[in-house]
Amino acid sequence: MHAAVATVVHVVTESLVLAKDEPVDQDTNIVAGWTAFWIFVGLIVAVAVIGWALTRSLRTAARAKDAGVYGDEPVERDDES
Repeated sequence: MHAAVATVVHVVTESLVLAKDEPVDQDTNIVAGWTAFWIFVGLIVAVAVIGWALTRSLRTAARAKDAGVYGDEPVERDDES
C-alpha cells in the first residue's frame, strides 16, 4: 500500500513540476482586482469588529466575576473603571 501511495505522490509531483515550466500567456493571466481588494478590506473590518466584541465580552465577564456572579468572593475595588 505504501508503494502505491508513494507512486501516486511521485506522479502528481512530477506533473506539477512539469506544468510549472510552461510559459504563462499574459493575455489570459488572471489577477486580483478591486473586488478582491474590497473583500480583503471587509475581512479586516470583520476581524476588528470581532476583536472589539470579544474585548467587550471579556470585560463584562471580568466585572461579573469581580461582583461574585460566578460563585467567587466579591472583590472590593476602590477605583471604578
